[in-house]
Amino acid sequence: MSLPGARMWDDRYGGADYAYGLEPNAFLAAQTRERVSGRKALVPGDGEGRNGVWLACQGYEVDTLDLSAPGVAKALALAEARGVKVDAICADALAWDWPRARYDLVALIYLHLAPPERKLLHALALASLKPGGRIVLEAFRPEQIVRQKAGAKGGPRDVALLYGAEDLHEDFGADAEIFETDADLREGALHVGRGAVVRAVARAK
Repeated sequence: MSLPGARMWDDRYGGADYAYGLEPNAFLAAQTRERVSGRKALVPGDGEGRNGVWLACQGYEVDTLDLSAPGVAKALALAEARGVKVDAICADALAWDWPRARYDLVALIYLHLAPPERKLLHALALASLKPGGRIVLEAFRPEQIVRQKAGAKGGPRDVALLYGAEDLHEDFGADAEIFETDADLREGALHVGRGAVVRAVARAK
């Protein structure tokens, strides 16, 4: 049985292809290239597992969450193909029982939510970090709506689901490293072209 809200994602992930490709998000990869051992990572909204599997390949002990059962199944298949293990959980990230002070890293890659849910999830993510742990985030900015009209692929079409630097500073505080930029996206068939993105690294105290 599908979770509430999962139908669109089940349809997207139900085919043989990986909708956003097999490789990790470039910003996340740049932040996590160093091999580690014994560190724990969480990837909510990991879809078909490309980011969680990347982190497992870097030595992290990885938990991933996604609404879509087909997405979770493909994440497990990708992990097996890469010779690593992830704990892939079919769950709504907003309803999941988040642990406290468990993770060294939480990766939030294109996890777009309306403002009240966004603030809640970001607070849960911060609370789940060990002292000194970090959040690595990339999301689309409102300007992505214009890029979509020019032919770029990716991102919600509802501006309320898109994030700017000011939104993320509200959630993560003034000390967070947050910047807006453009990125040439080549993530599968669905993130393609010049993307208007915001990136953040926020640390737990």
